[in-house]
Amino acid sequence: MSSRTARQIYALGEVEKDITRLLSLAASSVSLLTLPQTDEPEDTLPQGEERSEQFVLEVSEYFERLYSIQDNIRSSLAHIRQSRIAPSAITAPSLGFVPPSLGVGLPRPAGTSRGLQEERIDRDAWVGILDALTRLRASQQREQLVQTSSPHNEYMSPTKL
Repeated sequence: MSSRTARQIYALGEVEKDITRLLSLAASSVSLLTLPQTDEPEDTLPQGEERSEQFVLEVSEYFERLYSIQDNIRSSLAHIRQSRIAPSAITAPSLGFVPPSLGVGLPRPAGTSRGLQEERIDRDAWVGILDALTRLRASQQREQLVQTSSPHNEYMSPTKL
């Protein structure tokens, strides 16, 4: 992967963060447009002229972010065009598509695929279940042994003789 591609991927990550902030700004801008009488007690929205000023600041930042997002997406698209990446490589998979696991896998019935990591996790889970059941069984056997031996101990204790 070239450093330009890495920069583009980083920029797209920033776009994702910017979209989150953009949605937050939109929500707060709409809140600032509501009548002050409808504010909830826990809302910390400004009142009076401050409310209008805050709205202008939020909307200004909203549009700055929107333009930044637009520029970054256009730049990424230009990079994709310049790199001549096949459109089939970037189209969305069909509904219900499960990507194949990475790495070496064990043979399985047709249509299912699991990698070595998935197999290890599955194995470790079963080992953990077996260990828990073994400990539970041993605990129950100890309890049963104590219960069956306790009546004999009562009859044999020196206080009962």
